[in-house]
Amino acid sequence: MPVERMLLAWLLCEIFEDNDTSHALIYFHPFENGAECGVNADVEKHLELGKKLLAAGQLADALSQFHAAVDGDPDNYIAYYRRATVFLAMGKSKAALPDLTKVIELKMDFTAARLQRGHLLLKQGKLDEAEDDFKKVLKSNPSENEEKEAQAQLIKSDEMQRLHSQALDAFESSDYTAAITFLDKILEVCVWDAELRELRAECFIKEGEPRKAISDLKAASKLKNDNTEAFYKISTLYYQLGDHELSLSEVRECLKLDQDHKRCFAHYKQVKKLNKLIESAEELIRDGRYTEATSKYESVMKTEPSVSEYTIRSKERICHCYSKDEKPVEAIRVCSEVLQMEPDNVNALKDRAEAYLIEEMYDEAIQDYETAQEHNENDQQIREGLEKAQRLLKQSQKRDYYKILGVKRNAKKQEIIKAYRKLALQWHPDNFQNEEEKKKAEKKFIDIAAAKEVLSDPEMRKKFDDGEDPLDAETQQGGGGNPFHRSWNSWQGFNPFSSGGPFRFKFHFN
Repeated sequence: MPVERMLLAWLLCEIFEDNDTSHALIYFHPFENGAECGVNADVEKHLELGKKLLAAGQLADALSQFHAAVDGDPDNYIAYYRRATVFLAMGKSKAALPDLTKVIELKMDFTAARLQRGHLLLKQGKLDEAEDDFKKVLKSNPSENEEKEAQAQLIKSDEMQRLHSQALDAFESSDYTAAITFLDKILEVCVWDAELRELRAECFIKEGEPRKAISDLKAASKLKNDNTEAFYKISTLYYQLGDHELSLSEVRECLKLDQDHKRCFAHYKQVKKLNKLIESAEELIRDGRYTEATSKYESVMKTEPSVSEYTIRSKERICHCYSKDEKPVEAIRVCSEVLQMEPDNVNALKDRAEAYLIEEMYDEAIQDYETAQEHNENDQQIREGLEKAQRLLKQSQKRDYYKILGVKRNAKKQEIIKAYRKLALQWHPDNFQNEEEKKKAEKKFIDIAAAKEVLSDPEMRKKFDDGEDPLDAETQQGGGGNPFHRSWNSWQGFNPFSSGGPFRFKFHFN
């Protein structure tokens, strides 16, 4: 057998998913009889060159040659047949079908073309038309291989008819699971049937599996021309899933096909409005304008109150805004609402943990970080947050500068200085005459001065906020010292009221 003939046989086996090359060879007998068709020399040249290019896998070049052959001789059935073969090899079954039909019109007894067209019609789910082709092959004095192939395909087509009837009955009876099972089997054969995919998509929707429905509908939108209904359904499904961007993209495809489509246009306006609000809110978050972003997400919930996904996502982002804006009470409240609906929401767990840290609720923060880590163990932010919470818990069991001054962790520098001045005035040792009280005041004053020293210095405060005491010799290697071991004399001459403002104070104590 010539090499070119073997390559072409293999190519057709790939097209028809048949591992027996003898089946494919039944399609080649007309290739060797080109001269008998009365073609002129140029057409014969195009056919021969196209055949060689096809065997070499150069499909685009082969197709050009067969186009030229068809143009040169519009009644040459071999030219149409070979062009159909290339179309099939390129995955263009819709283009191949008219060529095969033309071949059959020109040569009614060309069984190879009928078999190929029957295969395509079967894949498209046109079972009656496919059966008609296979029956005509059996009546046209076929070769042994052609007869065997036609009989096998008739049996397969009969089986598809039976399954199709069962699938419809199951669907009408609302037994969507059974309908899906039947449709799965049919679509293994009728892979290009858009209606069957749309029917299975409806079953998936009824069974609460929208993403599987979307997959079938996307296939249907490609298999059927101008399928606005499929694009509309895909868009609405994405919308229900909370994916407003993909919903907008799909509804635009619907309007490209029909700009006056009423349902697509109405849906487009709703999705566009929601999409604009969300994009605006996210831009505000990127700019650190959390209060305005919160307002935008509240508008999102009002715009689409019927789809719970947008309520959850909006609250998740509001929770994030409150946490970043250092409003821990509000953040904890909203994050907790999200976690009631989605206990494993990692973003809400992280944001609530940060809010807990501000509130100095370290055990709760550690618990949230650990829960988040169970669901995303590779998240560096979670790992660092957990380590920080653990350090702060340990630190809180020792000395807390914020508690010494009686201020919150998110206190501004002005608040820190104000609290410091008040406490320094109250606990200055010169205010006390009793020796025991004076010693107690000295220790208290040292603590107050140390707290002011750390919290009024941005670098030192950041270290402390990260769980590291910048004045603790145990946590500092090679530098610093424990301020709580300093003597009262080391603070003599220090004016506690001179920093943090334009004022100078002088006190005289009796």
